[in-house]
Amino acid sequence: MRKTFFTVLSLFTAVNVFAQDTTTKPEEEKKNPITFSGYVDTYFFGNFNSPKSKSNLGASGYERAFDQKVGQFQVGLAQTKMTYSTDKVDGVIDLTFGNHGDLGNYGNALGRVLVGGKEATGTALAIKQAYLTWKATDKLSITAGQWGTHIGYEVIDAPVNYNYSLSNLFNNGPFYHTGIKATVATSAKSSLTFGMVNGIDSKDDNNSKLGGILQFYVSPASGWNLYLNWIGSDEGVGAKSYYSLFDLTTSYQITEKFLLGVNAAYGTQDKLSWGGAALYAQASLTDKFGLGIRYEYFDNKSGIRALKNRAGDGTAVNSFTLTGNLIISDNLLFKPEFRLDSYAKSAAGMAQFEDKSGNFTKDSQSTFGGALIFKF
Repeated sequence: MRKTFFTVLSLFTAVNVFAQDTTTKPEEEKKNPITFSGYVDTYFFGNFNSPKSKSNLGASGYERAFDQKVGQFQVGLAQTKMTYSTDKVDGVIDLTFGNHGDLGNYGNALGRVLVGGKEATGTALAIKQAYLTWKATDKLSITAGQWGTHIGYEVIDAPVNYNYSLSNLFNNGPFYHTGIKATVATSAKSSLTFGMVNGIDSKDDNNSKLGGILQFYVSPASGWNLYLNWIGSDEGVGAKSYYSLFDLTTSYQITEKFLLGVNAAYGTQDKLSWGGAALYAQASLTDKFGLGIRYEYFDNKSGIRALKNRAGDGTAVNSFTLTGNLIISDNLLFKPEFRLDSYAKSAAGMAQFEDKSGNFTKDSQSTFGGALIFKF
């Protein structure tokens, strides 16, 4: 998904204007290096299965990423982002709160801090990103801290994604990294990023072996962006458990009003594999309204990831999502959405989703609702 380039900050430089000949004009007022932005979203979704638990999570508890509750209003995420940018340094403090903030900080559970030998409440859940970038030269920058992952097409931020609900490719991570990375511009239309991180989705490393990340970006033509991504890390404690994930993310703005995107990923761990692919199509029908379609196939038949059936075996899912984007004002968006998730039938005959009586009798679920997003 396009996560890394959504976290790259714009560079603002003060411009000195000198008059021609002997007349000197006053220096142009410098722009404030500090910017403040954020958003809050709230949503309501209904489930056509009318599950007794009012949950979209199904048998394994991982059938949906963030929009987990149905038949009730929910606050998704509140974000406050502060940046400071100069010619040489960018600093970012990106804090999140709410249901999706907790889920997006997977691995940073509260109570990880020891005070006097006892666990105390930590603040890791509030930190979505906290990093600095040193722009060493025009072609080299170095970033250190915690930042959103470069893996995948989608990001945690609801105003940035076209669809509101998140894909299974996103849900299976990673979400963020803590470490150091360098980005080198290899040409006017390409760059290479590489670095070391504290494993997968954790501010702390669980062993003495750091993970590695790579990204190659290229723009083969105007409006076409392509990212080749990789992350690898030994996640074992006491025994080797090597995790590796390759990811392809690309989008092409075919016309001013029509975009196509593709995300494909293949991962392995302990010689077992998972993967999937998603196709995105987005069309602007008017200046204020557009439609986006996402089709995704995700395969975890090996059972190495968390998405499983009621028998505890690995499974696969086909998902179709139709999302509208209505611009109510410059700061307010409304995203109505329909989504269908259809799972492979279990060999043991156990269905994936519950019905209104609380019995698991359904192998698919359909949801419909919408999200209201305020951004600033």
